Amino acid sequence: MRSWVRGQWIPFDADAISQFLGDLLVLEEGQQCEFSQRRNRADGFDEEAIAQLLCTPGQDFTRTATGRRVRIMCTSMTTLTQTWMTLLLSNVLPSDHNSDLPLLKCQLVYAILTRMSIHMAQVIADAIYLFAGLPPTRHPLDPDKSNRALGFSALITGLCQSFGVPVTPTKVI
Repeated sequence: MRSWVRGQWIPFDADAISQFLGDLLVLEEGQQCEFSQRRNRADGFDEEAIAQLLCTPGQDFTRTATGRRVRIMCTSMTTLTQTWMTLLLSNVLPSDHNSDLPLLKCQLVYAILTRMSIHMAQVIADAIYLFAGLPPTRHPLDPDKSNRALGFSALITGLCQSFGVPVTPTKVI
């Protein structure tokens, strides 16, 4: 989980992000936060409990044709869930649309609201890794341009700067 930038390896793993952001959650080697433990268990998260906490009464996840829960639409969310969705999708886990929460992000909001320990630096590092590995999508009118916004641009720029890459506001890294 590192990238080559201007002749320097820049790590973007959980430890580098924790150090940069000053994350207060300290885990021993091999230890996981409650959120990761729950996500990695076979029984995982109780989707019914998630729906009851995040949705307004009588609302539920949007489902596939086979009945699998996929996402919660903004119109089905409580005000508190909408607030957390906006915070997460604008600042923590960037998204190109903010009208719904996919199941995995619902689990994160549920973990926050139920006060589970969450190693946010790991959540962010995993998201950067997934984001960086996605194939580029091309702009429909100009195939030389990407159609995807760059996620975590401020964090990545800050990490580059903290590892000695010269950063100026007018130059592209």
